[in-house]
Amino acid sequence: MGPILTALLVVAAIIVALVLFAISVYNGLVGYRNRYKNAFAQIDVQLKRRYDLIPNLVEVAKGYMKHEQETLQGVIEARNRAFSAGQRAAANPGDPTAISQLGQAESQLNGAMSRLLMVAEAYPDLKANTNMIALQEELTSTENKVAYARQGYNDSVTQYNTARETFPAVLLAGPLGFREAQLLEIESPKEREAPQVKF
Repeated sequence: MGPILTALLVVAAIIVALVLFAISVYNGLVGYRNRYKNAFAQIDVQLKRRYDLIPNLVEVAKGYMKHEQETLQGVIEARNRAFSAGQRAAANPGDPTAISQLGQAESQLNGAMSRLLMVAEAYPDLKANTNMIALQEELTSTENKVAYARQGYNDSVTQYNTARETFPAVLLAGPLGFREAQLLEIESPKEREAPQVKF
């Protein structure tokens, strides 16, 4: 074997090793990205469940809270905004803008729900209504599931972002189209709490 052939074999081996390394990094990042997308899908399922419960809650409350139409309308509008933001985020869970808008819409919905529940305290018959009690239990259960799913999503996003930003993957992540994913965060510490649903 001549020195030129040896040099060509070494260069070919290096190129093959680099290609295999790039494939490995790419496949790893795809796996992490798919995990956080799946984790967001779990949030989406629970949010849709909650969005379906809220109109039922408002309908039950309407019969008792005839003078509180502005509060009831505020809840429905906040629910609709959150639902729309959830659909945009579900279409692309890695989009920082969509995830941020969902976090803001969820904060507004939590605020509207809190106002509704504070006003409902003034209606003893509403608090004793069996439909309202059942909705309260469903909503509380769903809020717990949303919080758990949000934690799973944020954990998956953190793993993806860490894998994306560590060396040597950081050299390939940008050129291969792996952008930073956004955590789903709620705006203020008070709004981080699930709405208290007590009747």
